[in-house]
Amino acid sequence: MRDVQDVLSRLARSPFRSGIHLQKKELDYLHKKGMSEILEQAAEFIEKRLAPASPVNDGKQTPWRNHPVFVAQHATATCCRGCLQKWHEIPKGRALTAEEQQYIVEVIGGWLSQFEGIAGEKSNTSSENTYSRGVSS
Repeated sequence: MRDVQDVLSRLARSPFRSGIHLQKKELDYLHKKGMSEILEQAAEFIEKRLAPASPVNDGKQTPWRNHPVFVAQHATATCCRGCLQKWHEIPKGRALTAEEQQYIVEVIGGWLSQFEGIAGEKSNTSSENTYSRGVSS
């Protein structure tokens, strides 16, 4: 596993990962539920969908929208075991430890935290329903 801030900085430099943003629906849900509840949900998703040694539909188990955690998983390369291995050095083929699951939730929380202060702030280069903000180094 890597340092959370280091990996967020690396992800911010990836053209693919840095192009992933919350839509208005996901941002509204994040604000309505609050970071604490969202991260509890993240922990449940990770335990169920990512933690097994051979997750069901690995590589396709994480939807791309409709929940801030799903979007964050793609933005942070915590969406499947292949991305976890490539970006976070967490090997495939074995169940995730409790420490690894906590690390993944911290990475997701780190990415989502950039949206906590946004209240209707829109990026001029994005569609009207997309909220974006760069990850700080």
